[in-house]
Amino acid sequence: MNELTTDLKMLHEATLNNLKSSKANNTLRAYKSDFKDFGAFCFKHGLNSLPSEPKIVSLYLTHLSKKSKISTLRRRLVSISMVHKLKGHYLDTKHPIIVENLMGIKRVKGSIQKGKKPILINHLKLIINVIDKQKIDDVKKFRDKSIILVGFGGGFRRTELISIDYEDLEFVTEGLKITIRRSKTDQFGEGMIKGLPYFTNENYCPVVNLKKWLEISKIKSGPIFRRFSKGLSLTEKRLTDQSVVLLIKEYLNLAGIENKNFAGHSLRSGFATAAAESGADERSIMAMTGHKTTQMVRRYIREANIFKNNALNKIKI
Repeated sequence: MNELTTDLKMLHEATLNNLKSSKANNTLRAYKSDFKDFGAFCFKHGLNSLPSEPKIVSLYLTHLSKKSKISTLRRRLVSISMVHKLKGHYLDTKHPIIVENLMGIKRVKGSIQKGKKPILINHLKLIINVIDKQKIDDVKKFRDKSIILVGFGGGFRRTELISIDYEDLEFVTEGLKITIRRSKTDQFGEGMIKGLPYFTNENYCPVVNLKKWLEISKIKSGPIFRRFSKGLSLTEKRLTDQSVVLLIKEYLNLAGIENKNFAGHSLRSGFATAAAESGADERSIMAMTGHKTTQMVRRYIREANIFKNNALNKIKI
């Protein structure tokens, strides 16, 4: 009997480990961060956070709705549900008190989401031009230019961008192949390959600039986008995704562009929008960005064509 109990305990622990392994580390951190806020709310009001019940979760969502977007409420709900699952508890997130409350909040607040601005071609050129004008060593210029141009050219998420290793690169006649080993929508690590062709204008070409960066940095293995220590000494430490955001904002500011509504995602959305403006279809855009559904890509296409296909153009005044 003791052996059976031990076996069941081991199976239970292994199952919990499998549940945790089904999600990327960044996702698990996001769940924990979201649940921490829910826990603080419950503690303040003398309520149970784990296990909790639909009525308490609904109260929390109402509390959160005063200062947060609908998308944030939905993400928090997913996080609360997942933490319950990981801890072996059941929470009915489809309970009418939650579903109806969310619908009511959505009606009151509306659901239009204003995302961060995309970095378009004119922004990209201004950024690269301003980097070239900086009185800094070439080693930093080429690193920063490569991050921005490769990030834009490949429609990368910033976490994908900083995760690229030298071993993931293959320079070919047509340009550059980059293997993405794991991404937000590829939790099982099936991977994908992105192809970046050469640009006619070398100054804005991600392939040419990355080649120069690798030559000047002498990187032959490991992370390609690394941190500098004081005195511009290149370290072996990988850049963080937040570093990419700060880099973008810094150069936008130097280029005289208001940077408040730009973020790390602006490179990815900028690629998709610019590609749509140039007539690329949704399938080819998705092949580069790795989007699994057409919903977001179609939004980029609609925004890119807001003036091009505008019915008002047919009216002659």
